[in-house]
Amino acid sequence: MLPLLFSGRSRSGRSPGSLAGGVLALLFALVSAIGLALVSPLPAQAAMDVAKQVLIGADFHDQDLRGATFNLTNLRDATFAGSDLQGASLFGAKLQDADLSNTNLKEATLDSAIFDGTNLTNAVLEDAFAFNTKFTNVVIEGADFTNVPLRGDALKTLCGLASGTNPVTGRDTRASLGCS
Repeated sequence: MLPLLFSGRSRSGRSPGSLAGGVLALLFALVSAIGLALVSPLPAQAAMDVAKQVLIGADFHDQDLRGATFNLTNLRDATFAGSDLQGASLFGAKLQDADLSNTNLKEATLDSAIFDGTNLTNAVLEDAFAFNTKFTNVVIEGADFTNVPLRGDALKTLCGLASGTNPVTGRDTRASLGCS
């Protein structure tokens, strides 16, 4: 054993200094990786997907639901009051008597949804897609419909109900709909 120590080489053929250097390099790489993991931003949380569910009376008030999917979901009597639904998809959703007051529905997909008795007071629907959406007995006081494509019959119905000014955007509901 003494000859190996004095030869400056281990049994693997490496010198003790290079072995220690390799261990230090490995330790440095491990510490660097842990440090990067601690300061790197966490990946974004996946958006909720509850498509084709029956969520009658569900309570989603004051929640961050950006990008959520509620396609073909029964949301009768559900409350979304004060929630952020920006970019959410409610394609074909049934929203009878639902509360969407004070919600952010910017860039949401509302096409083919049924709004019957739905409360949209002070909602922001700017740039939402709602061309085939059905609006019956809705409350839209203070709602902002800026850049929302609507069918002629829906627009006529909404203009007959439109009143107020949105407290977030400062836009008049009738003006945002383009009512004459």
